Amino acid sequence: MDPVEAGAMLAPLFLAMDVAAFRYWKPGTWSKPDLAVLLPGLAVGVVIGTAIVALLPRDGVALAMAVVTLAFAAKYFLGQRAGQAPVAPRPRSARRGVLAGTASGITTMLAHSGGPPLAMYLLPLQLPKAVYAGTTSIYFTVANLLKVGPWLMAAPPTPGTWLLMAACLPFVWLGVRGGWTLHQRLDQKRLYWWCHILLVATGLKLLWDGLAG
Repeated sequence: MDPVEAGAMLAPLFLAMDVAAFRYWKPGTWSKPDLAVLLPGLAVGVVIGTAIVALLPRDGVALAMAVVTLAFAAKYFLGQRAGQAPVAPRPRSARRGVLAGTASGITTMLAHSGGPPLAMYLLPLQLPKAVYAGTTSIYFTVANLLKVGPWLMAAPPTPGTWLLMAACLPFVWLGVRGGWTLHQRLDQKRLYWWCHILLVATGLKLLWDGLAG
């Protein structure tokens, strides 16, 4: 598929995921101090991303994100391998939160890849696993609400695209349910380990996209 057409198809499906996730991630799992600094940056980033979506080379964005994401994950795994003592949680920072939100807003608008900048802010805080998941969930609910309109305007879905969305929709619930089940079974240390593994996978995919064009 054309990347812009694919982005327009995914945007409503992401909103459907958010609706399904509300069953599990209630307001009590949201880190409101972190959202207070992340969401303003997110709004700014979505505006910037909307303005440059047709101008900025996606390959360059993918490569830059890949390098930063893989470096962040490598630092974590090298520390684990060296047997370092557990790192103390990093204190909150309004500046880092706004920067992470802005970067996430830009990249989620350009390529639906807003996860790495957000994870690089939240993971060092070492939030309880339910708070990490709940904060991520509501953050991307807001992100998807902000970007669904611009994406659908950039590539109005055809009847065939709407049919493809409908075919994907049942699997949204299965995916959210599967994620909840895994969350319940993994302890916090193992959950954070898997979060970093997923960051590596995302970084490698972005690297491939950037190099392959």
